[in-house]
Amino acid sequence: MNTNMNKKTTSSNLGSVVSIRGSVVDIRFDKKLPPIYSLLHAKEGAIAIEVLAQLDARLVRGIALTPTQGLARGMKVEDTGGPLKAPVGKGILSRMFDVFGNVIDRQAALVPSEIEWRTVHHAPPPLTKRSAKSEIFETGIKVIDVLVPLERGGKAGLFGGAGVGKTVLLTEMIHNMIGHHSGISIFCGIGERCREGEELYRDMKAAGVLPNMVMIFGQMNEPSGSRFRVGHAALTMAEYFRDNEHRDVLLLIDNIFRFIQAGMEISGLMGQMPSRLGYQPTLGTELSQLEERIANTDAGAITSIQAVYVPADDLTDPAAVHTFSHLSASIVLSRKRASEGLYPSVDLLQSSSKMATPTIVGERHYQLAQEIRRTLAQYENLKDIIAMLGLEQLAAEDRKIVARARRLERFLTQPFFATEQFSGIKGKLVSLKDSLDGCEQILHDEFKDYPESALYMIGAIGEVKKEEVK
Repeated sequence: MNTNMNKKTTSSNLGSVVSIRGSVVDIRFDKKLPPIYSLLHAKEGAIAIEVLAQLDARLVRGIALTPTQGLARGMKVEDTGGPLKAPVGKGILSRMFDVFGNVIDRQAALVPSEIEWRTVHHAPPPLTKRSAKSEIFETGIKVIDVLVPLERGGKAGLFGGAGVGKTVLLTEMIHNMIGHHSGISIFCGIGERCREGEELYRDMKAAGVLPNMVMIFGQMNEPSGSRFRVGHAALTMAEYFRDNEHRDVLLLIDNIFRFIQAGMEISGLMGQMPSRLGYQPTLGTELSQLEERIANTDAGAITSIQAVYVPADDLTDPAAVHTFSHLSASIVLSRKRASEGLYPSVDLLQSSSKMATPTIVGERHYQLAQEIRRTLAQYENLKDIIAMLGLEQLAAEDRKIVARARRLERFLTQPFFATEQFSGIKGKLVSLKDSLDGCEQILHDEFKDYPESALYMIGAIGEVKKEEVK
């Protein structure tokens, strides 16, 4: 196994394995007890173990970051004298890494002079260094820019069950940001399928964006310790570009639920008493240690977009609830909308953003967003009556509301660059001004004589009139 396992430091502090239970290893040190988070090596560096608890004056308990096959009682374990480290520097751009900083893209090895190694355990920036300025981060996706504006230097979550389009939306955002996002993109795959990682790497290479991108993966088949630490390694890289290079960083995490899941596995292996629904009792602390490092400082901003798998589509699940509290925008994806063919399948009423206030987005944008929500909420209330009695039984004013809402729903769909090969429809990037103009015209009944289908899967509203001229 070719791993640098984070550069050995000269240390002759040796211990021996006392017991092994899955990924949990107890090690006895007679000379000096390694501190918490120390990285230990066994089998000549083939197995890496991170210390998580000191059991007594001689015994430490660690979690293996690599498979423990071949490890046996009595085997010698070496203390590296430091924690897990990640490579940072200009030399990591366009490369793909695992949790130890090994390149996994089959390209040439890293040039030692172009990188340095930093610990993955950092404290969040203090409040005095944080920037208090609120700026909007445009994505070119109508439904997000109008109803759920993202914050530059903020954290946005994509919530959804399996198969509702979280990864597709994330891929589309990467594609759109390349045009008007001159910073660095870091993609962190936590518990990803290797197929998704390989596809993303090929897509990014084809799009020509790898020179400003770093990818790091802790794959689904890797031990829980490795999946748990890969997010910290990605943040260490992001912090370097923000603090040392003073560049804006777009950090994409897919999937933050897998981070919580890895923590739950470790907690169980370490013998901690489970909390609600079997989650670890330290869930809030572990998530905060990761999320609070994503911040906007005077040096630059780390803007994060995170996919969040929602178990059984239940938004009251502790994993979803704890993640919600850290976010400035929550984009909830709906299976019902996906089944109706309304893509991106964003639940327009459950999604929200702290940026959607008059002082940040402006009075016109705010009022329009409120009017859209009001129209959609009224339509939602009328659906039961329509199902029972039919549309004809509604009052004339209610019929107008239904017509507006249905046209708005269709206008807020959008063909994606990421799905061109499946749908055969060319992807569209829509400016915020065009998105707002389109919604305003629909609310003013300017399109009441056009069929609903004319507004489905288009870009700017002007395309409807162009089609009619043809």
